[in-house]
Amino acid sequence: MKPVLTLALPKGRLLDGALELLGGLGVSGIDPDSRKLIFTDAARGLRVLLLKPADIPAYVTYGAADLGIVGKDILLEREPDVYEPLDLGFGFCRLVVAEPRELRERDDPAKWSWVRVATKYPRMTERYFSERGIQVEIVPLDGSIELAPLVGLAERIVDLVQSGETLRANGLVEVAEIARSTARLIVNRASMKTEHAAVTALLDALRGRTAKAAR
Repeated sequence: MKPVLTLALPKGRLLDGALELLGGLGVSGIDPDSRKLIFTDAARGLRVLLLKPADIPAYVTYGAADLGIVGKDILLEREPDVYEPLDLGFGFCRLVVAEPRELRERDDPAKWSWVRVATKYPRMTERYFSERGIQVEIVPLDGSIELAPLVGLAERIVDLVQSGETLRANGLVEVAEIARSTARLIVNRASMKTEHAAVTALLDALRGRTAKAAR
């Protein structure tokens, strides 16, 4: 059977949950340890792409993938023009403002007027501080955000946390929560029309698995 749909999956922290969810639907043949980036499950009529999470909204928006699984944090940051029909319920994490513990002991966020913040989420960071009347200078980084306060690049960071262990290990403490995130299913707008039956069938199957896992 020729693949009908293309589904983009995120490498990294959400991949195990996505593969477990798809495995429950009988999807097979995806090897996360392989160097391959494209896999096909002919029996399910599905082609799967393994991508960097931040790239998935673009692939789905422009139709290179019909559907994608991606964190809500990325959707809030990128604001892609896609359908977002389903919260998949796994991969819970929070986007927070954090700073060194010794700074927190004498800091009062209510008195902030200007801050410099290192982050991978410039749009959400800008919005958060601007809504509170705080001027913000953003230092855009792509990784190791926790290092920024330790070397004087920025006193504060905005980053995604799960357990908070990485923050604690680097002497940082949470100051405020900006948003909460779980894995979401997104759908290309054109695909929802042209491949409506196939998209709806997969969406219903995923919704059923998600509801069962939540019980």
